[in-house]
Amino acid sequence: MNIDLDGILDSKRLAITRALSFVENSSDLDMSLTDSLFPHLGKAYRVGITGPPGAGKSSLVDRMIEYWRSQDKRVAVISVDPTSPFTGGAILGDRVRMGRHYADKGVFIRSMATRGSHGGLALRTQDAADIFDAAGYDIILYETVGVGQVELDVANAADTTLVVLVPESGDDIQAMKAGLMEIADLFVINKADRQGANQALTQIQSMLEMRHPEEDKWMPKVVKTSALQAEGTSGLMDVLLAHQEFLSAHGEFRQNFKTRIYEKIRSHVERKTLNKYWTSQKQDILNELLKQDDLSGLLPGKIVDSLLR
Repeated sequence: MNIDLDGILDSKRLAITRALSFVENSSDLDMSLTDSLFPHLGKAYRVGITGPPGAGKSSLVDRMIEYWRSQDKRVAVISVDPTSPFTGGAILGDRVRMGRHYADKGVFIRSMATRGSHGGLALRTQDAADIFDAAGYDIILYETVGVGQVELDVANAADTTLVVLVPESGDDIQAMKAGLMEIADLFVINKADRQGANQALTQIQSMLEMRHPEEDKWMPKVVKTSALQAEGTSGLMDVLLAHQEFLSAHGEFRQNFKTRIYEKIRSHVERKTLNKYWTSQKQDILNELLKQDDLSGLLPGKIVDSLLR
């Protein structure tokens, strides 16, 4: 592993860029990078922004960067894009909306491709976020692919999860009971200058009121914004600050950090175990069994048991 750890800790952009490229392109990332960075992790505030395409997530992120930079906070953005079917790289989409921040040395924006990863986050985004954390960035934003699926990995990756919707999201709101409703700390009705914004806000608030409040648990909030018009963003930032203070007061930051480490260790153990298990001999056995035209006599459960012996 050719990683300039001192360069990362000194927040040198070239060292960070090379480490990010290593993380994104490595086919079998071991834990050596995690071990090197581990003593320097756990300081950054991580925010996940998800929601359907066209909700204005990038425009909203642009406004959030603007606010935090006015507070002299260093901000890193990991924008997760669909993988290009031709190059395997990220399709940058409307990332251009954040272009005015590229020259700011206090902002680092990185697009990463999903490369088939389910749940909205690229396979290596957690490792990329750890690099930014170790490099001293105060805020790490995950902007995810919004394709309507339950993006539970957003909640696992972030301290605060924002679900961004638009006034026309009526059907999406009705479907959220099974997914996004459970992970959101904050709902943002963006493009609120459009008709139906108040109705969408009322719908979400009504759904939230049906939940039984738990003691010492955060109750999700709903705000309206118009990112392009720079309206409502101060109220959004007020709620983010309130949630950040809530997390700190209830020890949630530390617990979130432990959960991320737990999930990383578990995923690496599972991957290494699978790689060790699926020898060429076992692959040949399975392939041979499935060669026959008539599969009616096969009992998948019995085959699993025999392969595990």
